[in-house]
Amino acid sequence: MYKHTMVGVVTVCAAALLAPAVGTSSAAPATVRAQPVAQRQPAVPVLVDCLWHPEVRPTDFMLACGDGNSRLTSLRWTDWNADSATATGVNWVNDCKPYCAVGKFHSFPVTVRLDSAQTWKRHPQLRQYGEITLTYPGARPDRFQHTVTYPLWN
Repeated sequence: MYKHTMVGVVTVCAAALLAPAVGTSSAAPATVRAQPVAQRQPAVPVLVDCLWHPEVRPTDFMLACGDGNSRLTSLRWTDWNADSATATGVNWVNDCKPYCAVGKFHSFPVTVRLDSAQTWKRHPQLRQYGEITLTYPGARPDRFQHTVTYPLWN
């Protein structure tokens, strides 16, 4: 008896959920207006994060996607255009001493610059920055130069 009651409840619930989606044949068709391509894509390049999401002026950005041992936080963008983007923020870096799993994170003030805009291979209608440069005005992580430049994934 319980089995038949549950089948009935599930059937009634499914029908109630599907009814608005099915509608009637006399209902007017929905009007869908496509935005022109120029309105759908940003006029400036994007920064692609670890999950392949395009971002513009993110406040945080993971540099070390594989292990999370380096990330940028508190980013304040002063410029973001077709050629480059500039921000100040904090680079949190794991010292990995004696190894990364037990290492400690240290913060370093940093200036961030994005350059080398190019077509994003995954989404050719978008452009993405291809290079990131970090400049440390004061203290910096061990074994880092005053300025370091990395290619960004695409």
